[in-house]
Amino acid sequence: MTILSFFTRASRAFNGYPSSSKLLLLCTLSLSGGGVVAYSEAQVDASKTSVQVNEKDCKKKRVVVLGTGWAGISFLKDLDVSAYDVQVVSPRNYFAFTPLLPSVTCGTVEARSIVEPVRNIIKKRNGEIQFWEAECMKIDAANKKLLCRYTVENNLVGNDEFSLEYDYLVIAVGAQVNTFNTPGVLENCHFLKEVEDAQKIRRTVIDCFEKAVLPGLSEEERRINLHFVIVGGGPTGVEFAAELHDFVQEDLVNLYPSVKDMVKITVIQSGDHILNMFDERISSFAEQKFQRDGIEVQTGSRVISVSDKEITMKLKAKGEICSVPHGLVVWSTGVETRPFVKDFMGQIGQANRRVLATDEWLRVKGCEDVYALGDCATINQRKVMEDIAAIFKAADKDNSGFLTVEEFKDVIDDILERYPQVEHYLKSKHLRDVTDLMKDSEGNDIDEVDIEGFKLALCQADSQVKNLPATAQVAAQQGAYLSKCFNRKSKWKDNPEGPRRFRGSGRHQFHPFQYKHLGQFAPLGGEQAAAELPGDWVSMGRSTQWLWYSVYASKQVSWRTRVLVVSDWTRRFIFGRDSSRI
Repeated sequence: MTILSFFTRASRAFNGYPSSSKLLLLCTLSLSGGGVVAYSEAQVDASKTSVQVNEKDCKKKRVVVLGTGWAGISFLKDLDVSAYDVQVVSPRNYFAFTPLLPSVTCGTVEARSIVEPVRNIIKKRNGEIQFWEAECMKIDAANKKLLCRYTVENNLVGNDEFSLEYDYLVIAVGAQVNTFNTPGVLENCHFLKEVEDAQKIRRTVIDCFEKAVLPGLSEEERRINLHFVIVGGGPTGVEFAAELHDFVQEDLVNLYPSVKDMVKITVIQSGDHILNMFDERISSFAEQKFQRDGIEVQTGSRVISVSDKEITMKLKAKGEICSVPHGLVVWSTGVETRPFVKDFMGQIGQANRRVLATDEWLRVKGCEDVYALGDCATINQRKVMEDIAAIFKAADKDNSGFLTVEEFKDVIDDILERYPQVEHYLKSKHLRDVTDLMKDSEGNDIDEVDIEGFKLALCQADSQVKNLPATAQVAAQQGAYLSKCFNRKSKWKDNPEGPRRFRGSGRHQFHPFQYKHLGQFAPLGGEQAAAELPGDWVSMGRSTQWLWYSVYASKQVSWRTRVLVVSDWTRRFIFGRDSSRI
C-alpha cells in the first residue's frame, strides 16, 4: 500500500473529527503503520455496541410512579431500576416522616429533620430514576397517558403542562382531608396532612398567645384566643392534643405567665371514645390521662359548621346544638380520594366506590398494568364462597363427592394464602386448624364431608374480611411487596409460585399481598405513651414512650434524618422547645 493511499483511507476514517485531531491522528498513522486502521475499526465496533445498548434501553418498560409518600418511596427503594425506565411524578420533592408531624406543630422536632429530598434518594440509585416535580391532573387509561402540571406559582418561563406515557402505572398519591362537606371547614380550619400544615399550625399557636397578651383585651377575649379545638379523636388528633398540652405547660406558660390559667384544649369526637381503633384499655387510659391533664374530651358530638369565631356542633345524646368560640381549630377526621383519582375511577367503572379497588396483587380492577397502594386504594379481597365449589372439586381428587380430612389438608395452605379471612375466622373462633371445622353439629370430629357440609364449615369466614387501615405501615409494606413482584416480573415472566388457581389449572404467578401488623403507638404527652404490640400485647406508660423514641428513630428514611430527629429530641430535653414564629 502506498503512503498516499494510506493517508487517504485514514482521512476517510476520521472524517468529522476536528482539524487538530485529524492532524494528530495522521501523524500517528505515519509512525505506527496500520495502527490507525485498527483503532478506527474499534471505534466503529464501539459505536455499534453503543447503538445496541441504546436500543436495549429503549425496550425497557416504563414504570411511572405517582407520589413520594410511604408507598411510593418504599417501592422505589427496593425496585431493580436497571430493568425498567422509572419515572416519578410528585408535587413535593421530598419524603416526609408523617408520624412525627404532630411533633413539628409544637417545635419538638423541626420540619427539616423529618424530610428527605427525593433527589437524595434517587442519587443512591445511580441516577437511574427520573423525577418530575409536578402534579398529575388526569389519567388517560385508554391510551396509557398522564397529563401533569407544574403547580408552584412563579414567573418562570416555559410550559407548565406535559404528558407522560407509561407501560406500568403505580398510583401512590395518598389521600386528602375529608371535610364531609361541612360548611366553613376549608376556610377556617387547619389540617395536619403535610409538613406545610404543621408549620402553619405552629405559627398560629404562637399568634394566639401573642394576641392574648396584648393590652386592651378583656379576659373573655383572651380565653377565646387561647381555646384550641381539635376535631377528631383518632391518632393524629390525640397526639396533637398531647403535644400542644406539653408545649403549653412546659414552655409557653413560662413565657406568657399572665395568661397561663386561660388556656383550654378541647377534643371533639363523634364516637363514644377517642382512639376507638385501639384496644379498649388504651382508649380508656388515654381518656383518663387527658382528664388528669385538663384536656376536655367531648364525645358523641358532631360538628355541623365552623366560622372564623366559633364552632357549631350537635350533641347526639341530647340532640342539642351548641356553639363554642375558638382561637384555633385543627380538623383531623379522616381522608378522601383525590379529584384526579376519582376521575380515573369513573373511567374504569369504579365511580360508586370511595377509594380505588385492587385485587390481592395490588392491581387496579378494571385496568390492566395499573397498581394502587396506600391510602388511595383498598384491597377487594375475593370471597371464599365465590370459589367454594371450585375448591371442593380441586380437593376431591377421587371424585367421590366427599372430602376426607387428608384431602382437606392438601388444600389448606392454598386456602389460607388465597383467602386470609379464613385464618382470621379460625382465630376469632379459637380454632387451632382448618380441619377443626370438620365437625358435626354436636362438635364431634368427622372423617369426611360433602359439598354442603364444606360450605357450612366456611360460610362464616367471609365475615372476617376487613379493609386495611390507612396507615404508613400498610403503605410501606405494600410498596416493598410490589417492588419484589416487579423484580420477579423482569426476570421470570412465566414462573408461577403462588397459590393454586382453584378456578382453572396451574398456580398464580405471585403470592398475594399479606399485611403483617407490627403494632401501633399513641403518644399521650408527659413522656407517656400507649402501644399495641404483636401478639395482642398492650403496653402503657413511660417505658412505652422510650420504646416509641427508639422505634421512630430507627424507622427514619436516612441516617441524616435519624441524627437530626434524635438531636431535636435531645435539644428539647435540655433547652426546651423553640417558641419563635419562624
